[in-house]
Order: sequence, then C-alpha cells, then structure tokens
Amino acid sequence: MKHVCVIGAGIVGCSTAYMLAKEGYQVTLVEEQDAPGKLTSFANGAQLSYSYVEPFASPATLRSLPSLLLDAHSPFRLRLRADWRQWAWCMQFLKACTSTQVRAGTEALLTLSAISREILSRWIAEDNLPFGYKKNGKLVLCPDRPSFDKQRKQVAFQRTLGCDQQILGAAECIDLEPALAGYQSQFIGGIWTESESMGDCHELCVALDHALKQMGSNRKFGTTVTGFEVRSNKIRAIHTSAGDIEADLFVLATGVQAPAMASKLGIYLPIYPIKGYSITLPLINPQKAPSTSITDLGKKTVFTTLNGQLRVAAMAELTGFELDIPAERIDTMVQSVNDLFPDVCNTSHVNAWAGLRPSTPTSVPMVQKSKIHNLLLNVGHGALGFTLAPGCARIIHEIVRMEPI
Repeated sequence: MKHVCVIGAGIVGCSTAYMLAKEGYQVTLVEEQDAPGKLTSFANGAQLSYSYVEPFASPATLRSLPSLLLDAHSPFRLRLRADWRQWAWCMQFLKACTSTQVRAGTEALLTLSAISREILSRWIAEDNLPFGYKKNGKLVLCPDRPSFDKQRKQVAFQRTLGCDQQILGAAECIDLEPALAGYQSQFIGGIWTESESMGDCHELCVALDHALKQMGSNRKFGTTVTGFEVRSNKIRAIHTSAGDIEADLFVLATGVQAPAMASKLGIYLPIYPIKGYSITLPLINPQKAPSTSITDLGKKTVFTTLNGQLRVAAMAELTGFELDIPAERIDTMVQSVNDLFPDVCNTSHVNAWAGLRPSTPTSVPMVQKSKIHNLLLNVGHGALGFTLAPGCARIIHEIVRMEPI
C-alpha cells in the first residue's frame, strides 16, 4: 500500500487526503495549525462558483488598472514591496492579460470545476458531509451597460463549454430574488446560474478531517515542516517539529506558504497572496435575507446566507502577507449590506476576517508532478480553492495511482 503524506490541511489538503484515504492509500496529513481549515479556508465567501471562474488577469483588468490603483476606495490595492517574488508575479500577471490566455484559462477552470462538482456531489451522497451545503443558485448583478455586455459575451462563450446560464433584466432579477427590491435602481440586469451552490468551507474541512480520523489516517496538527531529506532526487523524509515523517509520495498543499517551502527543494512556484476580507453578520430579519448567492459587480462584493447569518466577502489586495484588517475596509462592506439588504442584519455585531488567496498569475492552479520525483504539487488555487479542491484531489489521485513506489 502506498503511503502518501499531504502537507497542509486547508480545503485543498483535506480534500486531497480524504480522496486518497477513500481510495485505500495510507495517508498522513501534516498541518502547522492546531486544527484543519484555520487560515484561508476559514471564512471565505461560501460560494461554490462552478460557472464563475474567469481569470483575474484579462484585457479588461489591464485597462481598468490605472483607475483601480488611483481610487482610494477601490476593491483592488497594490503595495509594491522589496520582494522579488511580488515583482516577478506582477510581471507574469501583466503578461497573462490577453484574450487568448483568458479563454484558455476559463476553459481549463470550467473543466476542473465540472469534475469538482461531480466529486463533491458523490462525497455528499456517500458520506453525508455536514457543512451547510445547499444548491441555491447564483445571481450576478451588473451595474451598467458595459459590465452587462461583458457578462453577456462571457455567457455566450461559456455556453459553448456546457454552462447553462440565463441573462435577466433588472425586474426579472427582483422576481427571482425579492430581497433585492429596494436596490433595483442600482443595476440594469444580471446573470442567473441555477446550478451554483454554497456551503461553509471551514466546516467541510472539519468534516473531511473527522472522516479521515474514522478511516484511521494519521493526522498531525500543530506540526511544522522544517526541512526535507532528499536522496537521488526523492524525498526520503520530511523533518518536522514532531520528528521525521517518511512516505512514498508527498503532496504539497500549503497555500501561500508553498513557494517558500518549495524553494528549499530548488523549486520556484509563481504564487503570491491576494488578500481578501469577509464579514459575518447575524440576521435580524431572516425572511428578508437573500435565498440565492449574490455577486454585485459594481461593489465587487459577494453575499451568501449561511447558517442563519450573512457572509459578505470582498476586496483583492496585492500587499504582502499581513493579515491586518483596516477599519475602512470593514466599513465599506457593512455599507454594502445596508445598501442591498437594509434592516436584514445586526450590523453592530460584525465578525471580521482576512485571508490570503494563493494565486497564480493566470488563476489556473498547479496540480502536477514536480522535478522532485515523489513530490506532487496541489497549489495556487487563488479564490477558487473551495470550488476546485475535490477536482484537484482527483487529479492528484490519478497521479498517485500511476506512480511506481
């Protein structure tokens, strides 16, 4: 029986370990935090966005960068640092802002998201994983004609790849989601995707870890990887704060920490953190809360009703590794709640959070073998880790299945 050591217990690492354990492999899961899903997977936007995977790097993003960078209230921020990795990432990002790259990236991500949807549905059916899963659909609001026309073109392109989406006028959006009635003057239409879903990413990490425990997998939390023992271009063991761990194969799934860890093995990973924020607010009028997932393109903000609360997520900041939460960012998101859903939440009780999305310049994750013979990479999922993790886990399983010991 092959022994696989998965390093990292966010949603990507937990999904990978779970998939491999279900397939009969001996699995060891190693995580520096004291429990699963404590970092980027903890309080994300809660949307499983299988049809909304268009890469961030695009001609439209490139054209809008000057205005985004000059606007003090912009959802995007860039703070250049004395960090060659950030500069290299930015140059690669600019190079990726082409129509060809957008189409190729969208097609690759849609293919992967379809696999992920199928795998997660199977897991839910087989193991009844408790994480607040609901197929509630997603409505994307377009504030003006240019954004609406852009979305219409994207829908037409994605239809050729099998996506089923509807283009709605503003009144049709209200008919679909009455909670938006007071906001109708702020958008001209929307895109409705009935097949989209939602859930609590952190709760899924906990559920997967619990299943791993039940299957007898070895889980080592509070364990820091300090180095690697490499002989003949193979990892013989990883050095950790809890002692050495030997395995036949190793999977790197440590999010924004992956580049630093991989560099110890002479591997360069084009991954840099894009910081985002979320707030979670208790509902005081649940009957007025949205029943669908909402994305407001004008505010670059997503809204999802989750476990009797409203989860709101926004912002994209290329500013480094800090996890500080500026008050003005939270105020902006609270104001967006008041704009869209007044009198729905208790905005005096705000649970704020920040996370670092491990992003590649193209938005396409790296799920592949590395130059080290028995090290596999499952990294660079950006804002789509929750959505893509099961599909990426299956790719890793296929590689493991074919690898000789």
